[in-house]
Amino acid sequence: MADVLLEAKAVAKHFGGVKALRDVSLSIRMGEIYGLIGPNGAGKTTFFNCMTGLYVPDGGGFTFAGAPLRADAPHQAAERGIARTFQNIRLFANMTALENVMVGRHVRTRAGVFGAMLLNAATRDEEAAIRQRAVELLHYVDIADRADDLAKNLSYGDQRRLEIARALATEPGLLCLDEPAAGMNATETAELRRLIDGIRRDGTTVLLIEHDVKLVMGLCDRVAVLDYGALLVEDVPAVVQKDQRVIEAYLGA
Repeated sequence: MADVLLEAKAVAKHFGGVKALRDVSLSIRMGEIYGLIGPNGAGKTTFFNCMTGLYVPDGGGFTFAGAPLRADAPHQAAERGIARTFQNIRLFANMTALENVMVGRHVRTRAGVFGAMLLNAATRDEEAAIRQRAVELLHYVDIADRADDLAKNLSYGDQRRLEIARALATEPGLLCLDEPAAGMNATETAELRRLIDGIRRDGTTVLLIEHDVKLVMGLCDRVAVLDYGALLVEDVPAVVQKDQRVIEAYLGA
């Protein structure tokens, strides 16, 4: 299909005798919000880790934007246009919010070691552009007023937003969010939903892992369900919600 952005083909991952992923195949279309759900231990984060270079699959593989995705390290996935956040927030705690976003931006810059040492005009101009874009992204996620605050001093919800801003700084074609609503109250979750919908509206495809099934079903265009490392179903939310296999996976047979 011409509109497929990412395709997983028979992706497998084993940890000793544990089969964390069992030949998972799915496809994500350009411009959609795609949900990946399942009970604890279903293999969702393992799938993310295989896709973004933290793990090397034991079988199968990925294509992204029509070409094989061979990401043996996270920076290679970022260079290809895949950014992610983490289930457990991973910010640079003793750097400011602005500095955190600027770090994410450096994957798209040209200045090398010598440019940083010499601080020539081109390097200074590029650094100014990085700062400006970081400020714009802090406005985008609505925490610009906390730009000079250390990341560790931000509220939990603002830290989540900061992590999304840093991921967006890499200019991803696919933004992967690993349980972004975890620990949020109802108001924060509603604000997060508006943010994710806006990110898609502005042209970035979103892959969402989330335990908040209500959020997933109300936000995603299509949903895939994993259970014990295997793909149960991939379809629109209305169909997934009524699938007996999904009901049994969450509630028991």
